[in-house]
Amino acid sequence: QVQVAESGGGLVQPGGSLRLSCAASGSIFSINNMGWYRQAPGKRRELVVTITFGGITTYSDSVKGRFTISRDNAKNTMSLQMNNLKPEDTAVYYCNADIRRTGMTIWRNYWGQGTQVTVSS
Repeated sequence: QVQVAESGGGLVQPGGSLRLSCAASGSIFSINNMGWYRQAPGKRRELVVTITFGGITTYSDSVKGRFTISRDNAKNTMSLQMNNLKPEDTAVYYCNADIRRTGMTIWRNYWGQGTQVTVSS
């Protein structure tokens, strides 16, 4: 069994910073691509940033230069440092990962339950 869980959301003023974390646990053989997505009220879920096993990143234009993704392959964790936050960054942020379970040959895509980020004065 595999679980993916986010932490670190909260309320922050415009211009402030937050750090989100994602941890994958369970019978994990390997994790390929990981990423952060977000969904604002009344909007579709959108890509924020992805990172490959080797560390290649792809950012959405809306967060480029403000957000930084990182991962620790040995610990099966990923983080998102968010700086200069804006009200339009308000959303539920989801962790996503392509995981191969121990003893399995296929890859499956997993989602966390999400963590709320609210940017407001």
